[in-house]
Amino acid sequence: MTVARTLAFTAAALTLSACATLDGAPPPVRDSTAYTLATDQPLTAEQQAVQFDTADLSIKVIPQDKAIDAVAVLGFTAKSPLNRLVVDLDTLLPISSVQIDGVAIAADHWSNPEGRLSVDLPQPLTPGQSVALRVAYAGKPRVAPRAPWDGGFVWSTAPSGEPWIATAVQGEGCDIFWPCIDSPHGEPARVDLHITVPSDLSAPSNGRFLGKVDHGDGWTTWNWSAKSPNTYAIALNIGPYEEVSGQYQSRFGNMIPMNYWHLKSDAPEKVQALFDEFPKMLDFFEATVGPFPFGDEKMGVVETPHLGMEHQTINAYGNGYKIDGRGYDWLLQHEFAHEWFGNQLTNQNADDMWLHEGLGSYMQPLYARWLLGDRYMQRELANQREGLVNKFPLVSGTPKTEDEVYKGDVGPGGDIYSKGSLISHSLRMLIGDEAFHQALTRLVYGTDDPRPGGFQPLYRSTQDFLQIVNQVTGQDYGWFFRGYLYNAALPVLSRTQEGGMLRLKWTTGNGEAFPMPLEVEIDGRVQAVAMTDGRGQVAVPTGAHVLIDPQNKVLRQMDVIDALQAYKTEQKAR
Repeated sequence: MTVARTLAFTAAALTLSACATLDGAPPPVRDSTAYTLATDQPLTAEQQAVQFDTADLSIKVIPQDKAIDAVAVLGFTAKSPLNRLVVDLDTLLPISSVQIDGVAIAADHWSNPEGRLSVDLPQPLTPGQSVALRVAYAGKPRVAPRAPWDGGFVWSTAPSGEPWIATAVQGEGCDIFWPCIDSPHGEPARVDLHITVPSDLSAPSNGRFLGKVDHGDGWTTWNWSAKSPNTYAIALNIGPYEEVSGQYQSRFGNMIPMNYWHLKSDAPEKVQALFDEFPKMLDFFEATVGPFPFGDEKMGVVETPHLGMEHQTINAYGNGYKIDGRGYDWLLQHEFAHEWFGNQLTNQNADDMWLHEGLGSYMQPLYARWLLGDRYMQRELANQREGLVNKFPLVSGTPKTEDEVYKGDVGPGGDIYSKGSLISHSLRMLIGDEAFHQALTRLVYGTDDPRPGGFQPLYRSTQDFLQIVNQVTGQDYGWFFRGYLYNAALPVLSRTQEGGMLRLKWTTGNGEAFPMPLEVEIDGRVQAVAMTDGRGQVAVPTGAHVLIDPQNKVLRQMDVIDALQAYKTEQKAR
């Protein structure tokens, strides 16, 4: 769409809106295109042909208008011959000018009809050549209908009366408010942010703080720089914040800044109690997985008017300091887990999203044990078990968009969290703590001995994880991954008992042999039962009490859970 057409379209929309208001009818619905609202779609040939080097984003946030005025300068290096650049930007944000290396591009040489901005290059690029794309744009960005699940901008008001603003765009992507390659594979090597806001407000964001500039006209610019940020993790946060800060002495020798931006109206004792959780969580994750991936920037948290989101080095927190008997704030811990599972390790495709959400969710039972012991870990696992749907497999083996994974009517939905966690637990119980830790560390960092500054963010797939588990253990656990991840139904354990013998048999959704060993407790004594080819047996004296899998190590179909879910469904219908 040319500038002239864009302006004409905008004027027409405003006229229609005004007429509708005068006629008493509601204004037309204003929303992003279907293309913009989807994320993790296949890259174009032009996007695959470039290396995304830098994004320099200057964004003025205008609270009274619920609008932004922005300039983005994107640096690319060609990996193969290239005639045009293609990036993504929401059509709700009209573009006023496009430049290549400082030279204006005529309106008939760029277009953005559905939110995919295509710009003809004045001269073709050869491999190794670099180019800078400058895009000036402004407007009212998409308002989140229900952040963070249905995302966009959140325009709220703090309890003290000031504007309180946040972005949350995981499901919709970075193109909601800045021109980007809206894909996990579109990470720039560096993003510099210059966020201009009213001077009585603060604007904490990703990466390192480079200072702020008060322009003397009621506006102040906050400057930040972040390395290799996950694209949807770039976040704007504006509000009447106060900052609590400290330093964490890492078990790996480096010192990590800790920063929490909270509303000035918050109770100081609640703020301090939450901030006191920061070093405990850091210690747990560094011991369980490895070094905090962004220790040279910060562990940052900001209070938001929506529940939360894993924004790299500036995790969104909106849990309201709730106390629920866990001994920790679950929302804070879950979003922080994504610094490892999501930001350091990024899925190859949304089909591998369980690597983010499942492994991240398993950190909560493990953290409960770290803090309070086995009883609290088992409570977390039991709560996760009750909610499984098992309608779609966690992994299909084919590329998916995020919507196709997160929406439970077409994909696994919430199972990627709890089922992914429970599968992780069964894997740890199967291969042991040492092997599980080694596999997890190698998956996240690409090495068994990660050191601060000695690793880069990685893209990983489910098959990568299987290969690593096989390397670490020296065995083939393909049957485990296929049985749990590529089948919707849980493995079913059948049992028969006659002639003093208990016979056990596994059945999986695809009928493949499932040699998952079991523990069987017979009158208080636990015996290991090898399930070669999915079958096993153990002698049981007449009248003995038998308990299968007494420590609940193995995820499987259970009648008691099925009955509970059926009862809840019936009660809900009533």
